[in-house]
Amino acid sequence: MAAGLIGGAALGAGFGELLRVIVEASKTAAMFRDNLEELASMLSPIEPVIKEIQSFNKAFDKEYETEQLVEIVKRGKKLVTKCCKIRRWDIIKKPYYSHKLLGLKKSLERFCQIVMQTHQARDIKEVLFETKEISVGIRKLSLKEGSSNGNGICNQVAVMGPCRVPEPRGKVLGFDEPLKELKVKLLKDGVSVIIVSAPGGSGKTTLVKQLCQDEEVKGKYEDNIFYVSVSKTPNMELILQKLLQAKDYAVPEFQNEEDGLNYLEQKFRQLAIIPILLILDDVWPGYEFLVHNLKFELPDYKILVTSRFAFPRFDDCTYCLNPLNDDNAMTLFRHNAFLQNGKPCIPEDIVNKVMKSCKGLPLALEVVGRSLCGQPVAMWLKQAKQHSKGLSILHSNTDLLAYLQSTLDTLDDEAGIKDCYLDLGSFPEDHQTPATALIDMWVEQYKLDEDCDAFIKLHELSIRNLVNLVVMRKDDASEADSFYNDHFVMQHDLLRELAIYQSSFDPIEKRRRIIVELSRNNFPNWWSEEKQQPLGAHLLSISTDETFSYNWGYIQAPEVEVLVLNFRAKNYVLPVFMEKMDKLKVLIAMNDSIYPAEVSNFQVLYSLSNLKRFRLEKVSVPSFSTSSFQLKNLRKISLIMCNISQAFEKGTNKMSDNFPNLLEIDIDYCDDLMELGEGLCDVVQLMKLSITNCHKLRALPEGIGKLVNLEVLRLTSCTDLMSLPETIGSLSQLTILDISDCLSIKNLPTRISELHNLAKLCMRGCSSCTLPSTITKLQHLKDVICDEETAYQWEFLKSCLTNLKVTVHEQDINLNWLQIFV
Repeated sequence: MAAGLIGGAALGAGFGELLRVIVEASKTAAMFRDNLEELASMLSPIEPVIKEIQSFNKAFDKEYETEQLVEIVKRGKKLVTKCCKIRRWDIIKKPYYSHKLLGLKKSLERFCQIVMQTHQARDIKEVLFETKEISVGIRKLSLKEGSSNGNGICNQVAVMGPCRVPEPRGKVLGFDEPLKELKVKLLKDGVSVIIVSAPGGSGKTTLVKQLCQDEEVKGKYEDNIFYVSVSKTPNMELILQKLLQAKDYAVPEFQNEEDGLNYLEQKFRQLAIIPILLILDDVWPGYEFLVHNLKFELPDYKILVTSRFAFPRFDDCTYCLNPLNDDNAMTLFRHNAFLQNGKPCIPEDIVNKVMKSCKGLPLALEVVGRSLCGQPVAMWLKQAKQHSKGLSILHSNTDLLAYLQSTLDTLDDEAGIKDCYLDLGSFPEDHQTPATALIDMWVEQYKLDEDCDAFIKLHELSIRNLVNLVVMRKDDASEADSFYNDHFVMQHDLLRELAIYQSSFDPIEKRRRIIVELSRNNFPNWWSEEKQQPLGAHLLSISTDETFSYNWGYIQAPEVEVLVLNFRAKNYVLPVFMEKMDKLKVLIAMNDSIYPAEVSNFQVLYSLSNLKRFRLEKVSVPSFSTSSFQLKNLRKISLIMCNISQAFEKGTNKMSDNFPNLLEIDIDYCDDLMELGEGLCDVVQLMKLSITNCHKLRALPEGIGKLVNLEVLRLTSCTDLMSLPETIGSLSQLTILDISDCLSIKNLPTRISELHNLAKLCMRGCSSCTLPSTITKLQHLKDVICDEETAYQWEFLKSCLTNLKVTVHEQDINLNWLQIFV
């Protein structure tokens, strides 16, 4: 026991000295300022706790444990002293010592947990009874040890520190507008929960801390602001303890979690004379129940949550924090990159290039700015050149990389979510990627059963704020039928760069994904090597601009299953090496120019016997009925904003012979489509046909009745379509018919009554359409989605159609859809 007392004293003294050295070093060692300030902010709150424990000489009575902790403190002091001696011209030493400081931080984090938990809870409880005047302070340190108390409540420490709001570290810059917007949301009546959501490093916690410094906010909530850092493994019992101890309430033994919540509600009710604000910082997926459980029916009680994830159940009360604009980003960057009393000697254009490489992410602006603070012009030039070459700042900044990497650590490898995230780098920067393109990739590459399975993965990425899922037109009915043409994906530039960076660790021939951007005639070295190794990549993405020469050369990529071609050109040549991609399942060719491109070398597709899906965007498409255009395993064709006037014309072969397994055709925004060729009607095995937003389409062919296996027919927003042919009655397997916004259709065909399997009819925006009397024979019709003007016609028919449900569609008026053409 005596050894423990001596060790405890030595630990207390050593800890205080270590903290002093770290604080001093953070002022002078600019190269390691970020690391040191993090250490100081972590250790500062624990120092008074150490002294308090030391005064009882009880907490550290295990000699071996004390010796280990004392040794950590000694090594930490020695390391920090070494960091102070490294000069800025020794930049090559920074990664080594940064890694060492990171190791010290992890060791000290364990140390802090030991301090807060203590392995002698019973001894401290005895002191509680004997020393009444300090009982509240000791209770803050007293936590039971073990994995469970028998009531299913885990006793692991997950929340540390007092419940007062920490002040923001350093000067807060660039958040004036977000502060105003969030303040309005907070002070608005009728809102009980506000979620501040953004990717890691966006400044969510800083924003909330600064909000709590606002005079109006402090004036309203006074001392009734409670701050709890939640993190990955929250524990409701400990959260309850901290909230109760914040106001010096006694913490009795609770029989279960519900008892604890009831007790907290009772105490909050006593405080509710003044409004209460509870801040839950850094809430992770799966723990939204914390918010629900802590919602009490109290006047003007609000919960403010920060999370790098989105929580769908709180969509209506979510504040999405966007990256900083250029002006605010520059202000924050300069504050970190230049000494406040010094005159910058770095050329303005270089400063601007480096700042833009940070993509408006506050964390990146701070980390990169501080790393360059006091550095010679040569270091700035190196950073700027990397940006000019398209290299990410992640290549040169390990601290930023490590922070962003922590977001990926939460992704479930078994569910394939991480692979899906890494695939997102295949599409250009600042590009609205169609959700359907990603769905095509993932269904085939990861052997998913349905399109909706792939969409679930996209949704998972969205709630983790790794992508922004944009819905151009809200249509729950279409989404319920796994139709996602109005869904697009946006991604923060740094998160895209992180995906590409993560895919580039292995040698080129062993990478699972290869993402290449080509301009003029500039190829990466591996592409031009004479003795080129075959590539093992399963996904290959090649982006070219209008300056590319199309002298493709030759690469061997026999394992590629997904090929993404992003280009911007009036004329495009498909690479000849495609014909050797025997395992290719998905081809996506997307033109980013204004008009459809003329594409040559289409014949390379003819040898792709395993191709199952292809998607063409802004391309002039040749006839699918030529004798050489045979893809026996093709299951889906998507044509978006293409010229397709020749595509479905009858030719030397039937389309059904060329594509005997084709099950789905998706045609969207193809402006030159006036009449659908009879050639398509030969594809009798077709199950889904979507022709949407083709405003010049006037008529469907009479032969459409031959598509006897068709289950879904969508004709949404074909505004010039005058009528449906009577032969539609032959589509005996049709279950879904969508003619929404087909403004020119005045009557439904009489033979619609023969669609005995029709279960769903969507006819929003068809207020001028008259229903035939034969419609009462649709006994399997369950759902009709229509406008209010049409609903009254259906109401008269409910006595005949007993299973019918009529839903009046509320129009979603927005201009998001215009972004498709931007």
